[in-house]
Amino acid sequence: MIPSPQPQPQPQPLPQAQPQEGEIDSTDPPTEDATSLPVEQDSEPDLEALGAARPAGSGHGVTVSGLNAYYGQVHSIKNVSIDFPANEVTAIIGPSGSGKSTVVRCINRMHEEIPGARAEGTVKLDQYDVYAPDVDITAVRRSIGMVFQRPNPFPTMSIYDNVAAGLKLSGQRGENLRERVHRALRAVGLWGEVKNRLGAPGIGLSGGQQQRLCIARTIAVEPEVILMDEPCSALDPVATLKVEELIDELKSRYTIVIVTHNMQQAARVADSTVFMLDGEVIEHAPTSELFTTPKDERTERYVTGKFG
Repeated sequence: MIPSPQPQPQPQPLPQAQPQEGEIDSTDPPTEDATSLPVEQDSEPDLEALGAARPAGSGHGVTVSGLNAYYGQVHSIKNVSIDFPANEVTAIIGPSGSGKSTVVRCINRMHEEIPGARAEGTVKLDQYDVYAPDVDITAVRRSIGMVFQRPNPFPTMSIYDNVAAGLKLSGQRGENLRERVHRALRAVGLWGEVKNRLGAPGIGLSGGQQQRLCIARTIAVEPEVILMDEPCSALDPVATLKVEELIDELKSRYTIVIVTHNMQQAARVADSTVFMLDGEVIEHAPTSELFTTPKDERTERYVTGKFG
């Protein structure tokens, strides 16, 4: 984990590759499991539950410089440079195929997992290059978490074990594991809805609850940055509102990058917005400015619905 000393938090270098200490298992079942008890509804996010482990203002900035990404011979991302300020929400908008998701996957090095894909350029978490040759990729992905387009709880795991999965891989066990799972569920506003059925399957939750469960799984390992790739595209309006409210709460403690096709959503949740087209950044500005007085004609045409 990258510590966050105050008043000017600076991360420590990403750790070098180390053998994993633990594997996912079910040897630490929650003692609170009582699947037959009634479910409390609609608890509010409680980021204070994260306590000293995640004080307000403890996010870290990400700087992308000269990023080029390829799928085989296809040049998908073309010399992209973006600053993602700490403790802000930055939205990336643009038509399908513009490269939005590829950029966020390059930030935490998931792009290279695709056969034939590669990236060139610099991505820094504060001053630390996440593409440095001696950096542990697992540590990168622990520090820069990812929430995907569709909720993806592990289908064979309980609610509790879904949140605990990443913690167990890093060797957490016993009471500390339980406390961190509980903190994460409180932070995303799920605790009151699931505390009496932690042993129930995660896939038994509603779509919106599943997405908040996945966010809890992400923040349980205490990342520095949260990437969200269209996290509400598969959700109904009520569930979408809950996730958007959660994003607004989370930015006080994390740096958040959200890819969205929904321009209204970008206007609601983002401090600044990036407009991409054909693998290039066309404009990056404060959200209200980009939507009301864009500087580039292509941005104006996109946000007014003339194409895309």
